[in-house]
Amino acid sequence: MRRLTAFIILFAGFTCFAGLRVNAQERHGADNIAVSAIVVGSDTIPYITLQIFEVVEKLPRKFRKQREAWTRLRNAVYVTYPYAKSASRILKDVNAHLATLHDKKEKKKYLAEIEKKMKAEFGNKLENLSVYQGKVLMKLISRETGENCYEIIKELKGGFSARMWQTVAFFFGGNLKSEYDLQEDKDIEVIVQEIEMYRGSRAYNY
Repeated sequence: MRRLTAFIILFAGFTCFAGLRVNAQERHGADNIAVSAIVVGSDTIPYITLQIFEVVEKLPRKFRKQREAWTRLRNAVYVTYPYAKSASRILKDVNAHLATLHDKKEKKKYLAEIEKKMKAEFGNKLENLSVYQGKVLMKLISRETGENCYEIIKELKGGFSARMWQTVAFFFGGNLKSEYDLQEDKDIEVIVQEIEMYRGSRAYNY
């Protein structure tokens, strides 16, 4: 958007070159209005400072589309990034605990308990995500964990579950094997850094 305060710029520049401000001539008659004036050479020129206003030019269609896409992505990252952070934390805790279990039944029981807790905590929230937000979430989970969602499901639930959910994701235009790429996903990275900077600023201020 280009914003122009045309009259203010005009009068400010004109005043700089004119040099001297004086009051207007004394009023003579009921129809005359006293105003400020500037002296230019031998001339006294009245002037009035107009109220500041904005002239906003409509963005070209190409840039409107880009802005809409950026806004959509930014909103999706802000919504899903906390879930990705939680997923990373939970996965680390789960893997650490699984390392202490040696019985297959114990591992299965533990994973069932974790799954139940996660459904209770995140189920309704995740169900409300759009397909687009789900795709962004998968990218962010890959960023935070270093693994794609397919590998995580395969590791915890087995190959059959991973393939089943990959099929479901495929029908919705998603891909559980999608991985985070700093170059490909540079726009997401910019937004993540923005979130982290904001959090750091808040923590510092507190």
